[in-house]
Amino acid sequence: MTSKPSLTVLVVGATGSIGRLVVAEALRHGHSVRALVRDAHKAARLPASAPTIVGDVTRPETLAAAVEGIDAVVLTLGSEGAGKAGAESVDYGGVRNIFTALGDRPARIALMTAIGVTNRTSDYNRRTQAHDWKRRAERLVRASKRPYTIVRPGWFDYQAADEQRIVMLQGDTRQAGDATDGAIARAQIARVLVDSLTSGTAENKTFELVAEKGGAQTDLAQVFASLESDDPASLDAIRDADNQPLADEPQRVRDDLEAIQK
Repeated sequence: MTSKPSLTVLVVGATGSIGRLVVAEALRHGHSVRALVRDAHKAARLPASAPTIVGDVTRPETLAAAVEGIDAVVLTLGSEGAGKAGAESVDYGGVRNIFTALGDRPARIALMTAIGVTNRTSDYNRRTQAHDWKRRAERLVRASKRPYTIVRPGWFDYQAADEQRIVMLQGDTRQAGDATDGAIARAQIARVLVDSLTSGTAENKTFELVAEKGGAQTDLAQVFASLESDDPASLDAIRDADNQPLADEPQRVRDDLEAIQK
């Protein structure tokens, strides 16, 4: 059995409910972990073996030290409760600013967005535009041409105790906007994000993530392998609805995409 490489991983959103678990999971896998935090006091909750760097994803000038010498980035950004401005500046702008800081440096990317991200007509998206901005962040990742995995988790920690089998779906067809879309444990989300960094079968794939009845798999390589890769000629995920035309996007978004593709 071939051992997996040890990486230097930057975790963005490291003090969040998923980010903290990603830090722990990456350390468990033997990776060197760097935690990007906005508030140094919150960093006290993180393991001492994960050095922290204070920076703000909405301020690209604070991110240079964070990305120096890294092999991979896990993005677990969330602007919940911050409205439309927060969705643009954090969920989307944070991803754009990390790429700006990276420049030409190579790095594997794992991005967490959300199940139902292509649903533009829900009351939630109409109020917050969070889905639209998360989807634009996904497009930045694909446009960057870096190796990536995009994970769209279901509802956090809503599953029953016997629902431990990790299931990956494509097409984003579960759009009820509640836990009937599927649930997944935070710890399972962290596992999938970290596993994707060293799995060739996870590369350039986008999927919804839920848990169903059954035991947890010991190895996710075959689960990743069952998925279709995204079309390299498309900004959207395989099987996604074509309901956010690039021609209708704000000019600033189109400019960002053009800049990242250069």
